[in-house]
Amino acid sequence: MEHDAYRRGLELFNRTEFFEAHEVLEDVWRAAPAGEKQFLQGLIQVAVGLHHHSTGNVAGACSLLQRASRNLRDYPEGFGGIQLNALLDAIAKWRQALLENTPLPPPPRIEASQC
Repeated sequence: MEHDAYRRGLELFNRTEFFEAHEVLEDVWRAAPAGEKQFLQGLIQVAVGLHHHSTGNVAGACSLLQRASRNLRDYPEGFGGIQLNALLDAIAKWRQALLENTPLPPPPRIEASQC
């Protein structure tokens, strides 16, 4: 999945520009082969969920983060060149904080895989 737009989407995500990241990653999703679509959909859902949170839509954020986890959890660590387990852990912590109305951890980041 070495694609300039994919890398750009991840960079936007990590700069907390979640709406813009979702827009870029959607274009990548449209052109992706079938085996990558669910993975990309999961990344898009994380970005949209975090964008929803930024606009005060906590219910939408929780729902999208849950769907994102379901879409991402069956992919192996390192898929798409990212540390997927760390992302899934960050999503779970965010969702738990939202559900319990406790302080939020730092926004999830998408880090490159070591492999």
